[in-house]
Amino acid sequence: MCEGYHARRRYGPSRIGGRHVSNHPRTLAIGDIHGCSRALDALLAAVAPTANDVIITLGDYVDRGLDSAGVIDRLIRLASTHQLVALRGNHEEMMLDARRGDAEMMMWCACGGGEVALMSYDPSLDSPTLACVPAAHWDFLDRFCREYHESEAHVFVHGGLEPGLPLAAQQPHVLRWQVFPPAGPHVSGKTVVCGHTPQVSGVPHVLPHAICIDTAACNGGWLTGLDVTSGHYWQANERGQVRESVLPALKRRW
Repeated sequence: MCEGYHARRRYGPSRIGGRHVSNHPRTLAIGDIHGCSRALDALLAAVAPTANDVIITLGDYVDRGLDSAGVIDRLIRLASTHQLVALRGNHEEMMLDARRGDAEMMMWCACGGGEVALMSYDPSLDSPTLACVPAAHWDFLDRFCREYHESEAHVFVHGGLEPGLPLAAQQPHVLRWQVFPPAGPHVSGKTVVCGHTPQVSGVPHVLPHAICIDTAACNGGWLTGLDVTSGHYWQANERGQVRESVLPALKRRW
């Protein structure tokens, strides 16, 4: 834990001496990574996921940070050893769309992508192109990533949900682009766990019906991993520093 950062423990302890000690599988959500591979490595080392844990990455793996290629490599490897559920964020949407033509490529570049992400695939080139992206990465983005994930008590999504619509009726634009906070609780009654909207405070934004865990990893902030059952969360940054705390317990107002 970094100096001056104090955990507010309102749940039973889940770690002893830095090790996860519960016999129960965890559901772990990871916020927007944005090319921050060092932060991702440090976070995974701190969380120490087991093969029984479910890891849900909320999207925006690419752009802004310096190692988009490395992040996707790590996620592909993680999927081969763990139960990984990878959601598709708006930056993956733009990267995929950039294959369609110049206008889409310009859109991707204008939103903090394009050159920065492609440079991580071949830093030796002055102007790397989409051809530098390996087929395995396109397959991960196209086929492995999904729009949302639902568990017994939570809905995981990159951006957000229309509160009054069931999951099957949600539009992709809303799922990937809606900003936090939502207008109200989702009709399912489940807690929404999302990213997409950077929390400049560096800590998750918690509402009775929704939690945003995008804590601005690519802007000098932190990458957050949350155990959604216990409320325990870990954070790491690109300097390799790690800290942890617990979400405040809130009474449901909806």
